[in-house]
Amino acid sequence: MNAMLYALCLLLFMIGLYCAVVKKNMVKIVLGIVVMEYAVNLFLIMLGYRVGGTAPILGAADADGVDRVVADHFLATAVDPLPQALVLTAIVISLGSLALMISICIRTYEKYGTFDITEIRRLRG
Repeated sequence: MNAMLYALCLLLFMIGLYCAVVKKNMVKIVLGIVVMEYAVNLFLIMLGYRVGGTAPILGAADADGVDRVVADHFLATAVDPLPQALVLTAIVISLGSLALMISICIRTYEKYGTFDITEIRRLRG
């Protein structure tokens, strides 16, 4: 089941890559890049997912009276928080880069009156 989900993430990434490479419209290129970012984020979240896992939070009261067996069980069932932290960071960074790309698209449209990159290249002078 996981291999199929990973394959779907790869398919989603390839769709975004297709849009970013083949399309001539700047907005569609930006959307392709966003789809690729979401595919990578989804892949990272799936890497950190554990069936039946628990939140990786252990309070001070829990840690004081914990014997070795309970601690080992906690470590075996706790979800890895690193992918979640990476995805949260990636979401914030992608929001900033998305705002930059959209602002570049708007400025380009104001100057050339089109989103088509082939016409923008032709209009250079």
